Amino acid sequence: MTSCPISVTNHDHLTDDDIPAVRNLLDAVTDSDGVRPLSEHVWLHLTHGGDERAVHVLAHDEAGTLVGYAHLDTTDEVEGPSGELAVHPEHRRQGIGRQLVLRLLELSDGQLRLWAHGEHTAATRLADTLGFTRHRTLWQMRRSLHSALADPKPPPGIELRPFHVGIDEQAFLSMNARAFADLPDQGSWTLTDVQRRELEGWFDPDGFLLAWSTDEKMEEATETLAGFHWTKVHGASDHDDHSHAAIGEVYVLAVDPNWRGTGLGRCLTLAGLHHLRRLGLDQVMLYVDASNLGAIRLYEGLGFVHWDTDVMYRSGMN
Repeated sequence: MTSCPISVTNHDHLTDDDIPAVRNLLDAVTDSDGVRPLSEHVWLHLTHGGDERAVHVLAHDEAGTLVGYAHLDTTDEVEGPSGELAVHPEHRRQGIGRQLVLRLLELSDGQLRLWAHGEHTAATRLADTLGFTRHRTLWQMRRSLHSALADPKPPPGIELRPFHVGIDEQAFLSMNARAFADLPDQGSWTLTDVQRRELEGWFDPDGFLLAWSTDEKMEEATETLAGFHWTKVHGASDHDDHSHAAIGEVYVLAVDPNWRGTGLGRCLTLAGLHHLRRLGLDQVMLYVDASNLGAIRLYEGLGFVHWDTDVMYRSGMN
């Protein structure tokens, strides 16, 4: 395809006209590549015009059509800015992706972490050619929900109950922060982050399972949250339909540090898988850090296999 002049601009906030244009671009990329080019957290903010501390980079052709988009997240003051990008399938091999990454590098003073969703995507090749180095790797794992599935067996003193909107948010956030203290992207969630997800079409409190521990030694029995398994269903049944069958997801799974090694993680995983099976789904997926060998062993023991890989790169200037 013949290249044409491209206009690249930065914006602190997306307008009402920008949002549908970006959504259409992301849908076209997802349909073409089979994987979404942006993380869910970024997408949820885009729906509302963007995060206050984010920068949006838009690439338009001569006709004013949006042909490329990049997102720069500046919220992590420890690890530094992180970027994600998407180029319309009909406008690739014109240097648009390179222009977007160079603009992200300029905006981040060369200290950039760049996500490539799918190990064999154009973003991966672009990161390699621009001298980025691998920094973090996420595995996508999957299993069939038609194969044998053991019954969940909670440890003594544990009761599993579904999430109650308007009641359980603070308990979840407190435990989420403890469980993911080493992963700021997850552990720093706020009440607003949870409430935005509660408004999504895929949100189902019955698929958000909480493990409560009861302490009978106190004068009055008290309950504390020991773990949770937040499941998700996405695909043909939600507003981001890409003409593929709905698939379940182990969305967020965590066990309080005091309950690790008790079998609670396995119990919560199985309970969530049974819930997804009852919905009539065929498959379930999850994401796990490739360095988390304990979690990978747990999931492999439950029938999950490695399916795809997401890679975070660091710029060579770091």
